[in-house]
Amino acid sequence: MPQLSRRAFASALPLGLLGGSLFGGMIEGASALAATQEAAKAPVSVTPLAQIRIGRFTVTALTDGYADMPYDYFPGRTAAEVEQAAVAQFTARPSGVRFLFNQYLVEDGERRILIDAGTAGSIGQTGQLPQALAALGLQRDQIDAVIVTHMHQDHMGGLILGGKNNYPKAELYIDRRDVTHWTDPAKRNGAPDYLQTSFKMAEEVVRLYPRLQAIDGEREIVRGVSIVDLTGHTPGHIGVRVEDGGQSLIMVSDMIFPVVHPAATDVFFLFEQDRAAAKAMRDRFFPRAASEGALIAATHMPFPGLGRVVADRGQMRWQIADWALQN
Repeated sequence: MPQLSRRAFASALPLGLLGGSLFGGMIEGASALAATQEAAKAPVSVTPLAQIRIGRFTVTALTDGYADMPYDYFPGRTAAEVEQAAVAQFTARPSGVRFLFNQYLVEDGERRILIDAGTAGSIGQTGQLPQALAALGLQRDQIDAVIVTHMHQDHMGGLILGGKNNYPKAELYIDRRDVTHWTDPAKRNGAPDYLQTSFKMAEEVVRLYPRLQAIDGEREIVRGVSIVDLTGHTPGHIGVRVEDGGQSLIMVSDMIFPVVHPAATDVFFLFEQDRAAAKAMRDRFFPRAASEGALIAATHMPFPGLGRVVADRGQMRWQIADWALQN
């Protein structure tokens, strides 16, 4: 079963609970109480981290931040219907459906592989991935490989923040179909305004990452880490399967969106490139995931984005994974 690591558990505790002298705390109790009361007046800033074990792999869920997507960004349902669904799930916000931007770090003691690089401040309240890595004691130049699930700005913005290569020692893997699509001038000229940032970023990624590997189809990146074809959301939308020791996790990126999925497959997101293909992929994937009980990581689901698709009285729903403190 996935396990919460000691490091992840410790990172969730206030620093005062991790060390210090019991007697010192008693002697300085009055000043400590005053400091605690003063701190309580200030907003709390926490870098969320969550770790699970998949065989020999440690998988750490990180987040770059969040943004609220307007209720009318979900073709296939009216804004009122999406808001009603959000209210029923106790997740409704005045500004829309909250999207997290989750990334996943996969480590096996030899290599560090990052799945997606976040939006880096280009959308909403984001740009926190470097701090999340730093909380693990890591800098971006310690990442050996980055897999980009598709070339929307919220998945690759962190690669090129500040107009530079932010992962200089990493091999970069992106599906060739996405590279071709997002660097095609004709496609860019015919695209709506809200996709222009992604086209611009894609050109920068290709320019700044000479070690970019445009990959074709499903393949293994390293033993136990493989690419899964989930085309539809974009032409080269992919997932990543992590598998070892009889355990597995599949990171499905934008196959699943909060509030609307997996209950329906005919609800889309504004940025979706090919709605028919996206629906067809979800029609195949959701029932299979439910039948297999697959552990899933999803970019935009509530942190840490870990859960399962389950069949409940004939309807698909998202079940948050009971992943923490497992033996």
